[in-house]
Amino acid sequence: MLNPNYKASAILVLTTMLAAIGWIFSKETLQGLPPFLFIGMRFLLASLCLLPFCYAALRRTTLKTISFAALVGVLLGVAMMCWIHAMSNTEALAEGAFIASLSMLFVPVVAWVLFRQKPPRSFWISMPVAVAGMALLSLSGGWQQSDSQIWFAACAFMLAIHFNVNSRFAQQIPILLLACIQLFVTGLLSLTMSLTVEQIPAQVPASVWGWFALSTLLATSLRYVLQTVGQKQITASNAALIMLLEPVWTATLSVLWYDEVFTLNKALGCLLILSSLVLYRVGSRPFRAARRVARIERGPDSFIDASAETQACTKKSDE
Repeated sequence: MLNPNYKASAILVLTTMLAAIGWIFSKETLQGLPPFLFIGMRFLLASLCLLPFCYAALRRTTLKTISFAALVGVLLGVAMMCWIHAMSNTEALAEGAFIASLSMLFVPVVAWVLFRQKPPRSFWISMPVAVAGMALLSLSGGWQQSDSQIWFAACAFMLAIHFNVNSRFAQQIPILLLACIQLFVTGLLSLTMSLTVEQIPAQVPASVWGWFALSTLLATSLRYVLQTVGQKQITASNAALIMLLEPVWTATLSVLWYDEVFTLNKALGCLLILSSLVLYRVGSRPFRAARRVARIERGPDSFIDASAETQACTKKSDE
């Protein structure tokens, strides 16, 4: 029988692939649907797909708890609107994916401002590497910063705020119910924005609706379910490292699907950003604590599997 931790890792790798394919699905859908209309319908329908799995929990939850979850969903909604606006104004999907992935590095900064949690030492090591990567993405025959880069960065920053607030609230409500509410709120916000600033097309090609269905069912609903299942049996540190594959898959697909040209500056910039994220995760306290405790318990030359790391992280957090 396959080791549960290996199975969870494989599920998370599949999750990153679905997330990367979702960038292609979204870009194709935008050929026939306005950005905010697309993201609104996508998230609204995705929330309805999750509703049957959390309806019982919804009936047991208080209105106050639902209201707080909805407020957290507003943060996610703003982040997704920044993302889809950037998507609609760029052809450089790989670049956008790497910039958006910087949300992981923004998380400790936001936690420092909001909750007075000082960033770990690994953050100060990895941040200059990330800044250098961002500079290389913008420098190609001179400074060529685009509006889409700014919006992708804004998305990363908003996702970091959402991550911090959501982490504080996630202990009070079942995960699937929390996701369902937040997806629903994101959908409503985006549809409201669409009705305010966008012109609804009179006719949409059938192929666009096909891409929309794939984006909603595979890249949103199925992706989140798989991510939830995978994260149950693996440490947060290991999961975060695996999730770093998303921009790598996205870059690969953008080259294969759209023939996106990778200049040397862009390639080096993406490599530096990915390296900064790895440096941050590997140097983070939970990751180091898990490895240290596992080595003590099982010997320095033994294989450290994910279950040992999970127990170690749990033990450290309880202390």
